[in-house]
Amino acid sequence: MKLDPFYLIVDSAAWIERLVPLGVKLVQLRIKDQDEASLRREIRASKAVCERHGCQLIVNDYWRLAIEEHCDFVHLGQEDLAEADVKAIRRAGLRLGLSTHDDAELETALAAEPDYVALGPIYPTVLKAMKWSPQGLDRIAAWKRRVGQLPLVAIGGLTVERLAGVFAQGAESAAVVTDITRNARPEARALEWLAATAQWR
Repeated sequence: MKLDPFYLIVDSAAWIERLVPLGVKLVQLRIKDQDEASLRREIRASKAVCERHGCQLIVNDYWRLAIEEHCDFVHLGQEDLAEADVKAIRRAGLRLGLSTHDDAELETALAAEPDYVALGPIYPTVLKAMKWSPQGLDRIAAWKRRVGQLPLVAIGGLTVERLAGVFAQGAESAAVVTDITRNARPEARALEWLAATAQWR
């Protein structure tokens, strides 16, 4: 499986409606603290936009809703993985991405036979408080040796200016949140990301 090198992460269907039509081909919908009815509406709206524009939608955390809404990709953190029914996810035909931050988490992730592994935070990040120190570029190379042919996603503090180093160390995809959503001109910044990742597409 090949992932697009530009992996956008947003927290609403509204963001997907704004940014996916620009040419985004891989987006994760990561929503926290909403009721099930609201989540279902967000997933349905996001899925509709992605289908129109040939974009791969990845639903974060809510694997049951992803199955019920006939999505085809889910991403889980380690705590969510511990509580998820991976067999049910596979039976439904969903592909699975998993977050990792240290060696133990990588072993846990690989045992679940995911379709990709994410490593973070590569650089300091403002998105949320992290108990892990920045991994740095060398850790990407080490992770890539261990995951082998699995796609490796780098996340955390990434900007257009840092992409070359991330890809040089073996990441196939660079995930971004705040560099776009907190930018004064999100659409323009997304276009910069699309242009900057084109050589790895």
